[in-house]
Amino acid sequence: MSETERIQDQLERAYAGNAWHGPSLRELLSDISSARAATIPKIGSHSIWQIVLHVLAWQRVVVRRMAGETITDLPPEQDWPVVSDTGDVAWKRALTQLEETHRQLCEAIARFPEARLGEKVSGHRYPFYGMLQGVIQHNLYHAGQIALLKKA
Repeated sequence: MSETERIQDQLERAYAGNAWHGPSLRELLSDISSARAATIPKIGSHSIWQIVLHVLAWQRVVVRRMAGETITDLPPEQDWPVVSDTGDVAWKRALTQLEETHRQLCEAIARFPEARLGEKVSGHRYPFYGMLQGVIQHNLYHAGQIALLKKA
């Protein structure tokens, strides 16, 4: 198994299941209603829905960086979007978008030459390898937040 295949495997486990740590992101989100997803537990924190939008925004950033774009940061309205439509259709659309960005990221990793993993990401001090490991860690961090919000 190549290193890019190992990275893709870890990303898939964190998102879709069979992860060592417990429930994957998809598993955690599978039974959450739109009302629950939109609930902000306390002032200054984020809802599950906002976390989902944040995760998919950064997955998109990683895909774009892998395609050669220089993206240093996201504006706040893209990093932590406000959820204005809290209906069932909008929640399903957010979950579909998360699924789609996950698929796009997996495809980008599958196409990415392993020899480039050590190259620096445009505009950053870290290599593609670190960024890809980082997006997995980012997804797992937010999956943990979602797990805690579900228990609250």
